[in-house]
Amino acid sequence: MKLSPALIASSFALLLTQTAGAHEYDALMKAKKYAEAEKAATAKLSSDANNMDALLVKAELILAEGKTDKLDDAAKYAEQCIAAHPQSSECHEMLGNVLGSKATSGGMLAAMSYAGKIRDAFLKAVELDPKNYSARSSLLQYYLMAPAIAGGGKSKAQNLVIETAKINAAAGSLLQASLDLSDDKFSSAETAALSAIPGSNETLGKMQRNTLYGIGAKYVQQKKFSDAERVFGELQQRFPDKNLGAFGMGRSLQEQGKHKEAIAWYEKAQTLDSSAGVFYRLAQCQQAVNDKNKAISNFEKALSYKPGLSKKLRDDAEDQLKALKA
Repeated sequence: MKLSPALIASSFALLLTQTAGAHEYDALMKAKKYAEAEKAATAKLSSDANNMDALLVKAELILAEGKTDKLDDAAKYAEQCIAAHPQSSECHEMLGNVLGSKATSGGMLAAMSYAGKIRDAFLKAVELDPKNYSARSSLLQYYLMAPAIAGGGKSKAQNLVIETAKINAAAGSLLQASLDLSDDKFSSAETAALSAIPGSNETLGKMQRNTLYGIGAKYVQQKKFSDAERVFGELQQRFPDKNLGAFGMGRSLQEQGKHKEAIAWYEKAQTLDSSAGVFYRLAQCQQAVNDKNKAISNFEKALSYKPGLSKKLRDDAEDQLKALKA
C-alpha cells in the first residue's frame, strides 16, 4: 500500500505519541505540567547547555503543546542533542518526530522534502538502540506509507517485523498487527495485538494501546460496530486507567446515533485523561440531545485546551458555538 506524501505527513501525527525517551522530566510531562517542565529544563540548560534530558524535553514540549510555529526551534533542540550526544538513540528519534510534525503541518511539499530525513533519523535511532521499540514502530509506519522511491516498501516493513520479533516477541507481535492493519486484515491484526504481553515495559504498553485503538477505529470506519466495541472493551479492561478504550466506545456509539450512551463513555474518558478531542466529542453529543448549556461549556473547553484541536475541528467547534449562542 503506497500513500501520497500528504498522507505520509498526516500519519506522522500519530507516531509522535510513542516517543521512547525516559528522562528526568517524565513525571511532569505525564501530569501535563508543561510550564513546570519548561521552567526546569530552561534552568538546566542555563548551566549545562548540552544537557540531553533538557534538550529532549524542550523539543518534546513544543510537540506536546502543538506549537507548530515553534517547530523550527524544536528541530534545533533535537539537532543540538545529536551534535552533543551523537550516540543517543533518543536524540535521533526526537529529530524524526519533530521532522514528522513539520511534514504534517507543511503539507505535500514538506512531506516530500522531509521524507528521507525522517526515515534516516528513525533508522539511526534503531541502529543505536535495537530495543528502542517506539522508533521501530515509527520506522515501520514510514515503510508502509512511503513509496519505494522514498525508501518505503512492504518488504522492508516485513523484514523489520521479523528482526524485531527476534529481539522481543511482544514488540514483534505489535508491529505485525500494524502490518496486518495496513492490509485491512482486521482479524489478524486484532489477534496479533491481543497476543502481545508488554509486561512492565511502558513503551510496549503504549504501543499496544495505540494499536488496539487503531484497530477499533478501523472497525468503526467500516461500520462494524460490534467488532469495534469488542476491541474497545478489551482495551478498557486491559488499561482501565487510560482513556482510549472509553473514548473509542464513545466514538462507536456516537457514530450509531446513540448519543446518550456515548456521553457516559466520553465523561469516563474525560475523568481518566482530558483532551481537546474528548471535550469536542462530548459537546457534540450533548448538542445532539439538546443539553445546550453543557454543549456550550465543553465546546469552549475544547477550544481552549492545549494541545488544541485540528483546524477543521476548531472551525467546526467555533461554528457550533455561534449557533448554540444565537
